Amino acid sequence: MTRSVRIPADVDREDRILAGFTARQVAAMAVTGLVLYCGWLVTRAVLPVLAYLVMAAPIAAAVVLLVVVTRDGITLDRLLLAALRQRLSPRRRVAAPETPAAVPEWLSEFADQADDVPLGGLELPARAVSEAGVIDLGRDGLALVAACSTVNFALRTPAEQEALAAGFGRYLHSLTAGVQILVRTQRLDLTSHIDDLRHRVAASLPHPALEDAALDHADYLQHLNEQAELLRRQILLVVREPAGNASTNALNRTRRRRRENTAGREPSAGARRAAAARLVRRMHEAIELLAPAGIEATPLDAGQATAVLAAATNPDSPVPPSPEMAGAHEVITTNPDWDLSDEEDTP
Repeated sequence: MTRSVRIPADVDREDRILAGFTARQVAAMAVTGLVLYCGWLVTRAVLPVLAYLVMAAPIAAAVVLLVVVTRDGITLDRLLLAALRQRLSPRRRVAAPETPAAVPEWLSEFADQADDVPLGGLELPARAVSEAGVIDLGRDGLALVAACSTVNFALRTPAEQEALAAGFGRYLHSLTAGVQILVRTQRLDLTSHIDDLRHRVAASLPHPALEDAALDHADYLQHLNEQAELLRRQILLVVREPAGNASTNALNRTRRRRRENTAGREPSAGARRAAAARLVRRMHEAIELLAPAGIEATPLDAGQATAVLAAATNPDSPVPPSPEMAGAHEVITTNPDWDLSDEEDTP
């Protein structure tokens, strides 16, 4: 007899300890009730009970709403705290080792000085991307991203569907550490594809009928690009590894990483190299195990990983990030042949 076990999708959901409320919600409501009760003990000789209830009821209701009502899975008190933190934090941030005191001179004429808002340091989770595409997350370890192809599951026969599901299940059962499967929706601009298609029509197609068909297709794509908002989906597999010593127990690695974060110590260069080697090995294992399921995983190089990070931090940018964009360490000039050393003595 086969017994099915239902696995919850939200494994990170907080535990409910009392009447469907989490420990954080129960603590907030209990503290509020205790404060209101103490206030009644202090003022009962002066205020009637009914008058105190009229004043205390809105406070209690506001606290309950803040800790119970959620938006996008986040309670209102956390959203309010995040809004206050964002309001009080510097609005201009500069990627620098230390917090600058003022706007640099070469940006002062472009900066808006209407409000005297101090500058702040820009602290991003990703510190660097190696040539192999390994993302340095500082004390949080390393990450490696791979782009995955899709599988048309609905058009397969039942036997093929079972084989695909079994192949994907073997990969899930092989996991000894956490992975993330990210499905992103992006705007699709067909301009470069249309230009490339027209260029190929003019350069290489041998028959006039093929040229006419290709030009008609290019016109159709141009119409779609102008009249509709095109979207594309990108499926990414993110493999993370804490920058610590290797361990066969994932729980021990997680505890070790938490201790390192609490102590504020940066992992050594040797620990990072070992973590990068484990990360690459885990990605190769994922590629081999996902292939029988019809999924082709391709690790991203440095430029592609940087473009993904840039798109994640600014998803509504009118200029889509690409691997050809300049890196953070590169100097951007209007003339690629301009030598900075020639301008050092220029007044």
